Amino acid sequence: MALDNKLGFTSSADLPREEERISKKKAVELFENGVLDSLPAGKFSTLRAIHKFLFEDIYDFAGKLRTVNMAKGNFRFAPLMYLQAALENINKMLQSTFDEIVEKYV
Repeated sequence: MALDNKLGFTSSADLPREEERISKKKAVELFENGVLDSLPAGKFSTLRAIHKFLFEDIYDFAGKLRTVNMAKGNFRFAPLMYLQAALENINKMLQSTFDEIVEKYV
């Protein structure tokens, strides 16, 4: 079963291929159109804007704060009960060295 999507896919085999194709095309647009240049680095608001831009043509929930637990294949996203606290910490984390950047985004 596939995630609810705007493309009408019901197969969990077909949706990922189309999601990858569309989101990669949108990622190129992010760079070529300078969208990232107008967003503050290292903020949750920026991650949210990027998520919306990449996936808005595929999912209604693109760029929205999740209100349910979610998994994709065998990968489980952060549990909802910890999500708000984790997101609040993103803005507080340093990113002035390579190690800090890796810690923040990984």
